[in-house]
Amino acid sequence: MSVSPGEYNISLQRRASYSLGLQFKDGTGVAIDLTGAVVAAQAWNKAREIKYADFSVDYTDRVNGEVTILLDDTQTTAFPDSLNYDVLVTSSAGLKDYYLEGTITVSQGYTA
Repeated sequence: MSVSPGEYNISLQRRASYSLGLQFKDGTGVAIDLTGAVVAAQAWNKAREIKYADFSVDYTDRVNGEVTILLDDTQTTAFPDSLNYDVLVTSSAGLKDYYLEGTITVSQGYTA
């Protein structure tokens, strides 16, 4: 199945943890069963020359297509002001599709 990725832009604070809960659904609004699937997400510079982070993935409800992607404060410390990210789902059959993509805008957190 070919998927056109959705777009979601993230705003976060440098030196802070970040999490985003996601639920993947098909074109008719039915949750996509992620049993046996692997979800991966990464943050890169726009030219895709420097990878800044691999998101952690928490499978909150595989049958109902729910995951949470997470970054910790150590990862966001090294982020530049703008990044790009995407979420890749590899099905249990080995098929790969990008389900989500967007930019990450990073603002300076001042309290340390």
